[in-house]
Amino acid sequence: MAAADKRDVRRNETSAYQTWLVGEILLLALLGASLALFATYPDLLPAHRLPALRLVLDTAVLLGGAFVAILTTSRFAVEGRRVDLLLAAGFFTVSASTLLFAIAPALDGSPVGRTEAWADVSGRLVGWALIAAAPAFGGRVRARQFALGNALIVLSGPLVGGWLLARAAGAGLPELSSTSDGSQPALLTVALAAQALLILVATVGFGLRFRSRGEDLDRWLALGATLMLFAPLSLVFEPLLSRDFISQADFLTVLAYAVFVVGVWRAIMQSEFGRAVAEERARVAREIHDGIAQYLFAVATHASLLEGGADPETTLPQLKLAATAAQQEAKFAVLALSSASGNAPFDAALRRYVDFLVADGELAVDLEIDPGMRLGPDEQIEVFRIVQEGLANVRRHAGARHAEVVIGRRGDGERVVVVRDDGGGFSGEHEGAGQGLKNMRDRATRIGGSFRLSSTPGRGTALEVVLRA
Repeated sequence: MAAADKRDVRRNETSAYQTWLVGEILLLALLGASLALFATYPDLLPAHRLPALRLVLDTAVLLGGAFVAILTTSRFAVEGRRVDLLLAAGFFTVSASTLLFAIAPALDGSPVGRTEAWADVSGRLVGWALIAAAPAFGGRVRARQFALGNALIVLSGPLVGGWLLARAAGAGLPELSSTSDGSQPALLTVALAAQALLILVATVGFGLRFRSRGEDLDRWLALGATLMLFAPLSLVFEPLLSRDFISQADFLTVLAYAVFVVGVWRAIMQSEFGRAVAEERARVAREIHDGIAQYLFAVATHASLLEGGADPETTLPQLKLAATAAQQEAKFAVLALSSASGNAPFDAALRRYVDFLVADGELAVDLEIDPGMRLGPDEQIEVFRIVQEGLANVRRHAGARHAEVVIGRRGDGERVVVVRDDGGGFSGEHEGAGQGLKNMRDRATRIGGSFRLSSTPGRGTALEVVLRA
């Protein structure tokens, strides 16, 4: 059965990859045909000199890249994946380069200088080199905070270094604008071609990673990189007169960053959903272990006693009581976890548990539940377990003859759960039932309540849980 499930999963992943591949081929064909058309007939989509719009589009790229960097950083902080670290580093570099060398110099309305323009080109190349390398790095990093700190320090080097090199080169660097014959500097063409090559490597890398791993994030990153690929390519074939001009390359870039943001956001949401599912599974397993399993163990014990020749008149009633309690426990667990319709299942289950606990006459328990106080579904199950654990501790450790359970409100309106006994008590140094007390504290914390325990040797013990307002 497990092998069949694995084959089904693999078949679904293969189908998803094939669907993505067909869409990717169609997108490449469409973008390639558009590029060829506009390169052949540039008058169909002329460039316009719009410095204000250029600043807006650069700001959009900055925000998109920064958002992706923040999201991948948060994902890396949780999961420690190397691919996320490189993605965060790459998008951070591109965003920082855009801010420092494209936006900041143009805020006063003056054109971007030659030094800043070339520093921006070098920063984008470094950023895309990191993004292109990301698909090749698998595994996880243990020292996550250390790795993030080092990445930020290391990445400041290329940004500062690119600016210093551009400043040192000075007049040796050409202007980032076309000449009178419509051509652009050869060095800029090489830089744009190199950026396109890096983006192509990223596209192929994320596509191969999606085929092998089936992760949704890789599909979106490959799609965004495909759109991004045609931005520098279009500038290779359709040079702009200057940086103040706007072309289809700018809109492709903004669209690509929108795809990146959507993909990373979806990945974060899926990670949160996966963690929620895992936590819910662990909680259900804990409830089965703490609740139903105890009664089933009692059923098995009494059945073994019968098998060993115990008196049926004594054992059968206990067996029936344990089976009835297990049935009631199962009903309560289902209702408390899935319904908020009052406290009736909670009350019935708790009274049944107390009846089961005192059946042998070793302990008397007074149970008082305020009928006017409502408990949420999450509170019902946790309060039940706290009372269950508290009374179990009374039986095992306190040596008490009488216990009292009160679930209600105090004069100040606080909702409280109190379990008291007349046992021997213990001093502050006593470590008996330590795990049980820890479990009760954890349960109270999970529902936003506070837990307090007080005990005096010879005068009994009292535990109190104050529920959330």
